[in-house]
Amino acid sequence: MSVRTAVVTGGASGIGAAIGRSLAADGALVAIFDLDGDAAGAMAASIEETGGKAVGLPVDVTDRAAVDAGVEEVRARLGRPTILVNSAGLSVDGPFLDITAETWSRALAVNLTGTFDCCQAVLPGMVEEGWGRIVTISSSSVHSGASGMAAYVAAKSGVVGLTKVLALEFGRHGITVNTIPPGFIDTPMLRRTVQRGFVDVGQQTARTPVGRIGRPEDVAAACAFLVSEEAGYVTGQVIGVNGGRNT
Repeated sequence: MSVRTAVVTGGASGIGAAIGRSLAADGALVAIFDLDGDAAGAMAASIEETGGKAVGLPVDVTDRAAVDAGVEEVRARLGRPTILVNSAGLSVDGPFLDITAETWSRALAVNLTGTFDCCQAVLPGMVEEGWGRIVTISSSSVHSGASGMAAYVAAKSGVVGLTKVLALEFGRHGITVNTIPPGFIDTPMLRRTVQRGFVDVGQQTARTPVGRIGRPEDVAAACAFLVSEEAGYVTGQVIGVNGGRNT
């Protein structure tokens, strides 16, 4: 199989970082997009230190011009991207009646519109290539909701719907589009939610059938399969990585 170029958004930390490392270990050339350009550069450097090839770029997924410019730079430096993992996300919480228009818009801009823009930026190249893999990172909260997280759950639910539509529209071009809704994964985003008092780690671990908190590498392993050549007949699917919390 030819060497593939992958873009991972939100790739400087947490799930995105684990996915970037995993893809590089499997031989892909990896572009790390992150709002924190320094962190993106550091992550790319760490991948290269272990023998991979990577670049880190400061890209705000809510800025379509920045997304397009980032994809163009990836194409020039690493080649046409045919793998996209949308991992950039923003968790917001609080009572529904306290959600401001600004908070609602920001949650949708990062989680849903950012995913839309990144997909739209890379799909023409994938169509030309006749091959592509897109994985969106949604959330297990779309299965049953999450009290106090209306904006986040609504945005991530939209990501699931978008994933299914893209799978239908682009399957004939050799492109698969799937979503992974992680559940209870030890990430910086989760830790911030814990600090705000919205999640009790001990309580949530107790209700997880496998008896532990998830690791970003658990999600990366599922993603590695979905972007593989062997997963060409898997598309439009919701592949939960949640330790059995949602079945």
